[in-house]
Order: sequence, then structure tokens, then C-alpha cells
Amino acid sequence: MSTISKQNFKFLDELSANNNRPWFEQNKKRYELYHEEMIAFADALLNEVNKFDVIETPTGKKSLHRIYRDIRFSKDKTPYKTHWGGGFKRAEATRRGGFYYHIERGNAFVGGGFWSPSKEDLLHIRKQIEMDAKPLRKVLKSKAFKDYFGSLEGDTLKNAPKGFDKEHADIDLLNHKQFIIWHKFTNKEVHDKNFYKEVAKGFKKMLPLFDVITDYLTTDLNGRSLL
Repeated sequence: MSTISKQNFKFLDELSANNNRPWFEQNKKRYELYHEEMIAFADALLNEVNKFDVIETPTGKKSLHRIYRDIRFSKDKTPYKTHWGGGFKRAEATRRGGFYYHIERGNAFVGGGFWSPSKEDLLHIRKQIEMDAKPLRKVLKSKAFKDYFGSLEGDTLKNAPKGFDKEHADIDLLNHKQFIIWHKFTNKEVHDKNFYKEVAKGFKKMLPLFDVITDYLTTDLNGRSLL
């Protein structure tokens, strides 16, 4: 079964209220049960995504993030995450960007885009935008994009990036350090038996943005392929 149960959310609620190792060890069997539930969901989701994209992540289980938090450099020393999350990596050479899913009561969403482009990639994207932002603007202004995602998100600079004109008509896009989009779901939607299909549909709706930025990254400023 690929359905995310209401009992799964109940476990996460209780974990949030008892985020400590003794409680977790006492409830390890429950964790394993709902972890298996999430693996089934992720496997079904991966199967759907592979129908329209090329994913390097081999299995749904491999897409899931560990529930154990890395607390080495964090002021928050609670040892466990209180949500399920995972991501799929797209084929690097011809398709860039990645998909993310987040499952939590009252805060379930799909996200995607370019979370942490390298310094070189970010500069190249900016140069492409500086030269011709129309393909990106077309996606961001489309009704389908605005109705589902709203707007482009991600960290931005307060001032123009070095080497770029602060008066440039597309300075709002040039200031982006990340290119991220996301869409939220209700608890009712999460528990539907076909929720994995809805998440896959959300990922598919991201492709126009991915296609533009992939084209930016895989061509030079004269439009010649870099592959």
C-alpha cells in the first residue's frame, strides 16, 4: 500500500512531543512500520515520476532522508526530525534540478528547483538571464505556474551581484541565489490513496522551469551546446 495513514501523522505528533532517545527506542517498532509505509509511498511516486522524467535516484527508499538529525552544529539538540522528507535527483548531464517532498501534519508540500547551484553555474545562469530573460519570464508569468506555485522563491541578494548592472530590467531575477518553487497540500489530500500521483503531477508541473534553466546551463551565450 502506498497510502500515508492518519496513524503515521499520529506517530509524528507524538514524536514531536517526546523528541528524545528513550521514547524513540520504546516506539522503534512503530517507527519501522511507518518508515515502511513511506518507502512504499516513495516507490510508487518514483514509478510515476519515471514516466515523464529521467531520475538517477534508484529507489524510493534511497530518496528518503534519515529521520536522525545532525545536531553537531545546531543549537537545537533534539535528535529526530518530526516529518518525513525525501528527494529525487534528475539526470545531471541533460536535466538539472531536483524534486523534494515533505510530509507533515499541516505542512505537506512538494518543492523543487535549484537549491544550491555552484558558483560557476549561478554565474552562468545570471549571464544567460542578463542576455535574455524572456524564456524564464514566460514560465513565471504563465497562468499554470502562478495558479499552482505562485511565484519564484529562494534566497536573494540585497544588492546587485558583482559585475551586473543594478538598473538592469531583470535585476529581480539576477539577484536570485536559488531558484525554488513549491506547492502545499492539505492533510486530507495527503491521506488520499492516490496522493503519490498528485505529488508526481506537482513535480511534472515544475518541468517548464527546469527546462529553461537547464537550457541556460547547457548552452553558451551564443546558444551553442556545452554538452
